[in-house]
Amino acid sequence: MKKKEKPGLLVRDISWLSFNARVLQEAGDPGVPLYERLRFLGIFSNNLDEFFRVRVATLNRMLRIGKTMPVNAEEKPAEILKNIHSIVLEQQTEFEKIYNDVQKQLAKEKIAFVTNEQLSATQQELVKTYFNEKVRTNLFPIMIESVPELPLLSDRAIYLACTLSNAENSFMNSYALIEVPTQALPRFLILPGPRGYNNIILLEDIIRFGLPDLFTQFGFNLFEGSIIKVTRDAELDLDVDLTTDVIQKLEKSLKNRKKGKAVRLVYDKQINKNLLAYLVKLLNLTKKDPLIPGSRIHNFKDFMGFPEGIIAQSSKRNKPFIHPLLKPPVRMLHILDNRDVMLHFPYHSFDSLIDLLRESAIDPNVTQIRITCYRLAKESKIINALLNAVRNGKKVTVVIELRARFDEEANLRWKRVMEEEGVQVLVGLPNQKIHAKICHITKRVGKTTKAYGFVSTGNLNESTARIYGDHCLLTSNKAIMADVARVFQFIEHQHHHAPLKACKTLLVSPFNTRSFFHQKIQEAIKAHLAGKKASIIIKLNSLTDEELIHALYKAAEVGLPLHLIIRGICCAKTEHPDWPAPIHAISIVDEYLEHARVIYFEHDDTLYLSSADWMMRNLDHRIEVTTPINDPALRKELFDMLQAQLKENVKARALNNLQNNGYIKSPKATPAFRSQIEIYEYLRQINYFTS
Repeated sequence: MKKKEKPGLLVRDISWLSFNARVLQEAGDPGVPLYERLRFLGIFSNNLDEFFRVRVATLNRMLRIGKTMPVNAEEKPAEILKNIHSIVLEQQTEFEKIYNDVQKQLAKEKIAFVTNEQLSATQQELVKTYFNEKVRTNLFPIMIESVPELPLLSDRAIYLACTLSNAENSFMNSYALIEVPTQALPRFLILPGPRGYNNIILLEDIIRFGLPDLFTQFGFNLFEGSIIKVTRDAELDLDVDLTTDVIQKLEKSLKNRKKGKAVRLVYDKQINKNLLAYLVKLLNLTKKDPLIPGSRIHNFKDFMGFPEGIIAQSSKRNKPFIHPLLKPPVRMLHILDNRDVMLHFPYHSFDSLIDLLRESAIDPNVTQIRITCYRLAKESKIINALLNAVRNGKKVTVVIELRARFDEEANLRWKRVMEEEGVQVLVGLPNQKIHAKICHITKRVGKTTKAYGFVSTGNLNESTARIYGDHCLLTSNKAIMADVARVFQFIEHQHHHAPLKACKTLLVSPFNTRSFFHQKIQEAIKAHLAGKKASIIIKLNSLTDEELIHALYKAAEVGLPLHLIIRGICCAKTEHPDWPAPIHAISIVDEYLEHARVIYFEHDDTLYLSSADWMMRNLDHRIEVTTPINDPALRKELFDMLQAQLKENVKARALNNLQNNGYIKSPKATPAFRSQIEIYEYLRQINYFTS
């Protein structure tokens, strides 16, 4: 008898590319406002850059050292890289098609991009003045033929690769590289155009226009310029030598990142072929490496900051509102004396968290604030509130994760700022990132103390809180806050694990999160087999953990209803011949980035919020916190939001074994249901009673 084949897992990196394809779908959707379509093109581009810096770089490393994939992958690194290259080229073609369509739609609104060759006489004068006054002094050309080796090219920048020649002297040829100074100057310059048009010229085209001013004096009179972009291996090789200060190691690794091996070259397909071959050689790339031909424009991430106000079809995003219980003037700690409060970003205003810290900073009875920070806003009001607490005599401890990918330098800077003001700054553990989002506030109440704080699914970043969908539980619950205190105790005394093992309410990675949810899935299976009502709803950013996926497969085998809402990577297969029904799995990509992690079990009506995705890194190599939601009203609130997302029939895509991102289809008579709009209205209508 032939043994039944067990379902395996989908390849993580191909699943990620499928997610980015959903982002590209949003850019291509004519029903999305034009400004948002440009923003989604920028998000797609930025996502792909990070994917190559981290995932492709990792696969290349594995290939070089002959390492195989972990057990949950069904392909070898070489096969995955080949598949990635094919998919990326297809997506690049689709990207260019969408961008061309967006340009046509912009033209209908009298907005047009112009190149240096399309400028009117009046525009030429304006661009010439702008070049001489703003741009020229920020340009530092490198004559790459005259240097012994190619200078280190930043993978955050784009470069104008120039061919310089003379029409009368065929032997006079040279190559130059110019970094486009987008850190110092805007990428977009708006010019008055004919017939009421707004013309937009990109910074690199302004530089193309000014090339004669840079090089004519050296005898050149023919100039070509094509944009290139290099992507480098961005993984930090932090050794585990505990005798070396973590700050010194991080600073050294950040320098090494800038020298990381090139893993991709993206270039304008119109580039001079001899110049391209020369650059490929200097970058130590081969034809086997990702060499991606593209259009004239690269680094579309800058389009996330496209000038607002010139496009009529801008976002109709609703403004965040203050939670009814927290509207000023109110003593927030007094509210939390009597009840828990749940904030849902970006529907609720992030200002309430800042108000909580501001109130704690000036409350004479508050003695201490402890908080974790992973990614902070550029001008962080959270940090300002904490600095004010120190100035008011409070003891403030901030745990800042210096290894938050691509935020390392910013977090190093914040560390120095806080230490100068007297904040006690802890930088985490040698082998584990601290990804938990928690806060613990201590207040004197008579002769005793009372704890207040929060457990959140998202970062303490007021900028991203306007677009990231997250939940934050504000509470003075004794059991929860006692466990939050234990987490801080563990971080402060890293050698001593007893505090985490003593946690009775919170789940803490890497100690018990996986085992707890594995056990809960088993309980749900038993309840289902016993004829009881049982189902599971799991909302995550990513689902890749092999053990938990196989536990879900066991549930699917017996017909336990499973509902997955996975925004990004989903390595779980959702269909198998031995299952009574497929796993119901969707991904929602809309104006807000679905970032929250929520897990619900019907058999015992329990619901959990977490900072952790179901990935090996979150469950084994990070400090993460998961909290139960004990308040029945708040549990219903979150459950209703999950149900709204499961009803989504506008922005939901089906996650299946083919990873083809088909939209969820509803019967024709079913009205459109867009969950982010419906959730906003739902939260607006909730009446809270203070008694």
